[in-house]
Amino acid sequence: MTRFRIENDMLALFPEVRIGLVMVTGIDNRTGADPAAALLAQQITQTAAILPDEDLAALPAIAPWRQAYAAFGVKPSKTRSSIENLLRSAKASRLRSINPLVDLYNTISLAHQLPAGGEDLATISGDIVLCRAMGNEHFVPLGGSELEPPPAGAVIYRDDVGVICSCWNWREADRTKLTETTTDAVLVMESIPPLDPAGLDTGLGALAHLVTTHLGGRATIHLLTHQNPSVDLPI
Repeated sequence: MTRFRIENDMLALFPEVRIGLVMVTGIDNRTGADPAAALLAQQITQTAAILPDEDLAALPAIAPWRQAYAAFGVKPSKTRSSIENLLRSAKASRLRSINPLVDLYNTISLAHQLPAGGEDLATISGDIVLCRAMGNEHFVPLGGSELEPPPAGAVIYRDDVGVICSCWNWREADRTKLTETTTDAVLVMESIPPLDPAGLDTGLGALAHLVTTHLGGRATIHLLTHQNPSVDLPI
């Protein structure tokens, strides 16, 4: 049994955070590649068409995350939230298909303009914890080979081995990435004020539906808040 929990140091800084989880089990991430890629391409086109050419940082979907990143001590213009990176990539036509599961959560992330990510549960050791960094945690970023410990005080997701996502939703760990062989995963979507909390609820449902429709398996949805800061994931 793996527990997913938010630590008190994180809740003290962001008491109104809402962390949505879609736990998927028994999926086949080798199938559904073409439909998933097509959905992503369609959503990229739709999203790019409604984004302004300038001042993306002021968008309602991006500005709260810039403020949050500044609150835990990193420069938001340099260390960008995943939703800012995703929207900028969509606008610049840089966003590409990776694998079906990643394509599906990127599709939902763009559609609802909320950060989304995911971890392969087979690679997780112990509990998944959302907390603030000591600054000496083990972290090798996605696609990298060198250690890049997070800044002290930064918000991180970690397990017993080290960081699985650094600076909240900025950069995933290579160790826990989703691949074509992934069968069980936890997908994460996040919301902070003043973002509409209903958007997260809708996005979680849409993500669970897309994954099971295209990749099979089973999906369960969980919501973590200040009032409900932990949940057991029956792996």
